[in-house]
Amino acid sequence: MTSPFLLISIFLLSSTLIPSSVSEKCNPYDKTALLKIKQDFGNPYVLASWNPSTDCCDWYCVTCDELKSNRITELFVVKGSLPGKIPASIGNLPFLETLRLHKQANLTGPIQPAIAKLKNLKFLEISWTNVSGSVPDFLGNFKNLTSLDLSFNNLSGSIPSSLSKLRNLIALHLDRNNLTGSIPESFGKFQGTVPSLYLSHNKLSGKIPKSLGNLDYNTIDFSRNQLEGDASMLFGTSKTTWQVDLSRNLLEFNLSTVKLPSSLGLLDLNHNKIFGSIPEQWTELNSSINLQAFNVSYNRLCGQIPVGGKLQNYDSTAYFHNKCLCGAPLENCK
Repeated sequence: MTSPFLLISIFLLSSTLIPSSVSEKCNPYDKTALLKIKQDFGNPYVLASWNPSTDCCDWYCVTCDELKSNRITELFVVKGSLPGKIPASIGNLPFLETLRLHKQANLTGPIQPAIAKLKNLKFLEISWTNVSGSVPDFLGNFKNLTSLDLSFNNLSGSIPSSLSKLRNLIALHLDRNNLTGSIPESFGKFQGTVPSLYLSHNKLSGKIPKSLGNLDYNTIDFSRNQLEGDASMLFGTSKTTWQVDLSRNLLEFNLSTVKLPSSLGLLDLNHNKIFGSIPEQWTELNSSINLQAFNVSYNRLCGQIPVGGKLQNYDSTAYFHNKCLCGAPLENCK
């Protein structure tokens, strides 16, 4: 009769003889791609856990789809330091749905063209880096993309109109770059989801396309650019907009007929050339969500500030430096 001790010994011995590749969850093609990415970045410390002798599903900065395919679906490096340019090898992860490279001050060069191969991307973030060059036109081909964040970089050139083809996009962050040219006319023709637009702190110029008035955006932030002309098409009582920040531009239009949506929580129009008076309709916004932040200072407004709603809740800095605006919280009208 075989002793229990002998059976246990045989089991333990056979376990050690099973190749690691048999028990490994990680797909070998993905593992090879990740090790190439690590090599192309110069084997940085932040990727130290990427050891070829261990299962890549257990590595830091990646996520495997362990319920279905065991393929790499997420690559995120949000601390540590990745030096140099984004390597072409990053395009060799065909099941990738999330790519995040955040707060990588030593990351330079253009947005890697090989990223175009990642057809399953839903979330793309390259932010707070020193990546430069243009916003690639191929980004408009990511049909599953819900969030595109290229903020806080050194990107230049114009905004590609192809981004309006992103049917599932919820938020577009191109703020804090060096982008020039005008806002694409196509941004008023998004099909499907209407994304929030964050284009602030660039060098955008020209007029805001009238086509943007056809859509209902949750958030519009075009602040700190060189936009001119009319912006009244962005407002209206039928919209459900939460935030509009057009501050520090060259906008010039009559505020007198502008009606605000009841959903509006933030309105900032400071430092423009806006004229006319503040409409009485604005006093109707009096719920807890309305106008939590408000500023129309440094414009060319005139007339009495209407009494009612929340318009007297703000201090004089929300209204001062206008042409002839008066009434509380400013000085009384003469």
